[in-house]
Parts: sequence; C-alpha cells; structure tokens
Amino acid sequence: MYILGIHFNNGHRSGDGRLLIESRDNRIRKWTRLAIGRNHRELLQLTALACTGVQFLPRLSFDFRSLYRTPEDPLHIESLVARHAPYDRPIYASPVVRSGLQVGPEGTVRLLNKSCYRHTPLNVTRSRLSAGSGNTRFFLLAYGTELAAHAGTDDFQFLDPYFRLNRIGSLFSADARLTDPVEFMSRLHYRGVMKARLPAKETLHILCRLFEKYLQIDTASWFHRECDFGKAWRQLQRWQQRAALPAIDAARHMVDAFPRLARPLQAPGLIVLERPDRLCTERLFPIWVELMDRLFPQVQFVLTLGAKADDHFPTRVARKRLALPGSDVTARPKSTKRPHARPGTVLLLDVDGRLPNLALMKISRYFREHGRRVQLARKACFIPGVEEVYASSIFSTQASRRRVQALQDYYGDSLILGGSGVDIRGRLASEIEALPADYGLYPELGNRAIGFLTRGCPYRCPFCLVPAKEGDVRQVADVDSLLQEGQKKLILLDDNILSYERAGDLLEEMAQRELQVNFTQTLDLRLVDQETIQLLRRLHCSNTRFSRRNYHFSLNHARGLKRLRRNYNLFGFGASDNVEFVCMYGFNTTLEEDVERFRFLRSLPGAYVFVQEYQPVLGGPPQKLSGFFDERVDELIDELIGMVFTQNMKSMERYYRWLSKRYAQSFGKLHRGLVDAIFRYNRRDQKGRYIATLAGTRKTLA
Repeated sequence: MYILGIHFNNGHRSGDGRLLIESRDNRIRKWTRLAIGRNHRELLQLTALACTGVQFLPRLSFDFRSLYRTPEDPLHIESLVARHAPYDRPIYASPVVRSGLQVGPEGTVRLLNKSCYRHTPLNVTRSRLSAGSGNTRFFLLAYGTELAAHAGTDDFQFLDPYFRLNRIGSLFSADARLTDPVEFMSRLHYRGVMKARLPAKETLHILCRLFEKYLQIDTASWFHRECDFGKAWRQLQRWQQRAALPAIDAARHMVDAFPRLARPLQAPGLIVLERPDRLCTERLFPIWVELMDRLFPQVQFVLTLGAKADDHFPTRVARKRLALPGSDVTARPKSTKRPHARPGTVLLLDVDGRLPNLALMKISRYFREHGRRVQLARKACFIPGVEEVYASSIFSTQASRRRVQALQDYYGDSLILGGSGVDIRGRLASEIEALPADYGLYPELGNRAIGFLTRGCPYRCPFCLVPAKEGDVRQVADVDSLLQEGQKKLILLDDNILSYERAGDLLEEMAQRELQVNFTQTLDLRLVDQETIQLLRRLHCSNTRFSRRNYHFSLNHARGLKRLRRNYNLFGFGASDNVEFVCMYGFNTTLEEDVERFRFLRSLPGAYVFVQEYQPVLGGPPQKLSGFFDERVDELIDELIGMVFTQNMKSMERYYRWLSKRYAQSFGKLHRGLVDAIFRYNRRDQKGRYIATLAGTRKTLA
C-alpha cells in the first residue's frame, strides 16, 4: 500500500487541508519530507488514521477529541491509496481506491457513507481499508519521537487481536513500546541460523550487512550458532541502539506480515515518521536515512524533519521514486455465463461428490445409448428450460441439504433425486445398473477406471450406512467389466472387499494383470492374513491420483489394537512407506480413546493419520460424546499435542480445532497448549482473535 494523498476538514490545528504525494509518470516519491510546524504531528496522525481501519481505532489509547477543532462538527478524513497485488487486492482489481472516515463529537469513529465524500474523485473505486484486519493487507508503520522498546514483555504470538495497533502506537502515545530487539534478533537467529529458514536467514543477513556498514556495529558473531544477543545489544553504544531500534521494529513487523516471502523486507508498505532526525546526531542522520532506504527498498516514507536535517537530507535518496502498482493489473476473469442446455438435454447434477459419481456415469450411458444429449453440472446449478434432471447427493451434511433444497425449489417435479445423502434405499433400474460407466462424463479420470467389484459388509457399525444400504457382502462385477482397453489404474469403491469370501481370487487377478489399485474406502486390517498380505504387496496400492504408493486402512475405535499391530507388522512396512489410517472422531469415542489411537499409530513405522469428523448418515445416530472428557483431560491433551506425524498434520489440525472448541464449551476456557499447537505454523495472526472469542464460541471479542 502507498498513500497518494489525504484530505481533511476540521482538524484541531490544521483546520481544512490536504497532503498530496508528488507523482509523475506513474511513479511517486519514495521519501516525502514535510516541514515541521505546529500541525506537523497532527498531519502524520491523520495520515495514519486514514490507513488503519475503523475497527482498530476505538482500541487505540488516544483521545480522538483532541484532533478536531470544533466539537459540534466531525473530523472528516478522505484518503487516496494505491494497493498492491496480491497483498492488498486481487490482481484484476483497481490499484487506486479512495476511503474515508469521520471522528464524531463523542470520539466515535465510523466509515464515510458514499454520499459524504467531498474531495476524492468520484470515478475512483471506494474501498473499506478497515478490511485490512489480517496481517498483511494495507501494511503501515508509524513512529513518534519518543521510542522505547519492550524488555521481556513483547508479544510475538499475536495474542492481542488488535496487534496491528502496535505498528502505529508510538505516534499516538509515549507509553507505546516497540519491538524487544534482543528477543526478536534471538528468534530471527534461531529460525535463520539454527533452522536455516530462508526468510529469516535473508533478513538476518541484510540487517547484519547494513548495520555494519552504516552504524559501525560489529555483527561478525551474529551468525554464530552460540551468539548471545542480550550481550551483543548491551555492548552497543547508546546512539547505535537508538538508530537501530526503529529499523529492527520495522523489520520485525515486515517479517510477521509477509511470512511467505523469501525476502520480506522487499515487500511494499508505508512508514510514517515524526522527526526521525531526533534519533541521531546531525552527522549521523543522513547515514541513518541511507540505512532505512537500503533496508526497505519498496517502502514509501512520509516524515517530518527539522530545517537542518532537511538541508542535509541525502540527495540520492531524495530523488528516488517508487513505481505505482498498475502494470501488474490483469483483466478481470470473465464472469461465468449462466449455463444453458439445448432442448432435450438430460441434466445430471453431481451435488457433492469428491470422486466421479458412478451412478451418474451409468445414467449417462443409458441416455446416450438412447440417442439423448447429456450434460453434467456440479453442486447447485440452475439451468432454465431443462425438462429432466437427475441429481445425486452422496452426503447428508448441512451444505448438501441446502443445495438439495435449492434444487428442489428450482426444478420442482422435473428433478429426480437419489444418492445415499437423500435415500439409502434407492436403486438404479436394473437395466441401468448393468451398463458400463460413461467415462466421457468425467474426462478428468483420464486412464483411471472406477467401480465396485463387491458391495456390502458383514459388520453392523452404527455410524455406517452400508449395512442398511447394501446389506451383506457380495460380488457385483468382475475386473474385465470395470476396465476399458489399456487401463491399468483402478479406483475401487468397495465397502469392505476383504470381507468377501473370494477376495483372494480378485486380488490375485488384479495382481496378475499388474494393476495399480486405489482402495478408496480403505482396507480392513482385521481381516488380513499372510496370503492376503502377499497379494496386496504384489499390487501397486496407490493414492487416488496414482502419484505414489499408498495403503489405506481405517481405525474408528481403540479396540483390538494388539491384533491390528500384529497384522500390521506382517506387512513389513518401514518408515519410508505411506500407510494412511482414516480415524473418525466425534461419534462415540472419548478423548482418552482418541489419544490411544493416535499413540498407537505413532508407534507404527510408516503410518500416519487422516482424521475426519463423524457426520450422521441419513437416519443414523447422533454424536454420543457426553463423557468425552474425564479428569485427565489436560494430561491427555498435553500428550496429544506432543505427537507429530510426518504427513497430514493439517488434517490433525482440524481435530485440534474441534477439540479446542469442545474444551471451551465444556470448561469455559481454552487449553493454551492446544491453542499454541493450532497456531504454531498456520494463520498465526488470527491467534489473538481466536483466544478473545474463546475458539469461536463467542460472537464478539472479549
């Protein structure tokens, strides 16, 4: 984000006025210097307020009534801002926008209504800069004249949901604190030197090089593994500490804001500075400017200076300009035209499938063989004029039910609805069921075949719809009927193929054909023996995309683990194998049983977990979790968050979030170790909001 200008009315000292940034040939001044005067601090504060966002400002420790001249009129601020893609806007959105706010007589802050704009061009898109509630959007730093650092009290965990105010606090309050330099440099050293992570390593390297060149700081030891930054900071002279502090603070916030960039200090942004010449001696100040200019090459600076400092401002730096975002704007993606169907077309709707829908593929084959035109659509698709619609809904989640209801409302009697999400008793007509699948309906399948060799399962698990839908296990097709010419990859949808009495024959045939097979619904580890294992080892068991070998088992309760371990060991899996266990949670297990399952899997070489929350099937039982927690809850969670799987930890994070919310609902508090685990790597800037809303159980911040 770059500021292009602000307009204001009823400023306490400034009255009515404006600040316009010099622009020429789609480039703006990198350094905009303002002469000091009785209104200089206020002008910088108005600039910072214009770019901060109204949801933050009420939390700022500042009396806004000191900013307007006449109490009966509001303080009116309009800003013109250039946004960068992808940080502040989509690549196809307008780079220049206007925004505005008013500070009312009671110190209340609100966004400007469209009709209240007075100064900025009407043809410029309005934007709510308040949308910059994340870590990256509308990056702004502001510094006052009194800069003091945290000393062991800094928050590096984003515990404060209004952490963005730390970026501008010193311009409004002498009590505000900047980054703890010792703690930040220690953390940067750990990530960059000890862990060799590129963003931290690059940032540390740049700081070391520029501090040594411009501030005469000996940084030779800063890349040593045993470097003590507390000692290194204390050894600096006072003038070096004062000059380095705002540079370290700005570097810290840029590293936080742009964690995915290899070189975060090269990101764009805006830094507002009040009298930075007071940080340095008259001789040092031009050198400090050179340091900041080199350290943040794409950052815009707006600052006030005394007359002498302005006279000695480096000419080379003063001439620098920044390219305004605009050349990277691409055409907005064409809006998807409303789908249409030619007269007589049969519409097939895949409401919620994650895999190609076999029933729809057979229906498609039936109609095409009868000379009808067939069209596939997904989710809730509404096409006018269609006379026949066949929709399949696999799941009975809230999202699926909403789509089904919308389809029923739109298509009415023209809709024929099926699938286990709406009717577990429904069946295709026998003449359709007997047909081969129409692979042209899902061209993304490529050379992969899909289908059932067997259906049904002898077990009666209460959470499963297979017993009611399919009954006992039986063979429904042979391998030849599933494969088209030349196909060697097969996605099997069988409910429990190993429970079929002649499963060995089917496995033997697939092994002899040298097929790659994905057992999508997992294999039953309880039913394997040495002979079955040898057949499975001969098969190329794969993931759905057939990009690597993969075995899929399920583990929905904690019973019979000794037997499972014995059978697992018969496979001879090693650490380099990929063995996924699907673990359902949220049905009738306790936390102790969940942890026992994860502990068990963690002990198996090559095994990792994929967790999925129980979603009641149609007519199925609800969750049974009244005794989910016991007196060992904290001890068990502490053990849980210490378990790390080499794969699918994002899947485990979903379980952590589910568990954290249930803990908050049960005990009215959060388990802080669990919260730390959730935000250890992802969405760190959302941690404070998560804590303040008690894992989302409260609608407003505490």
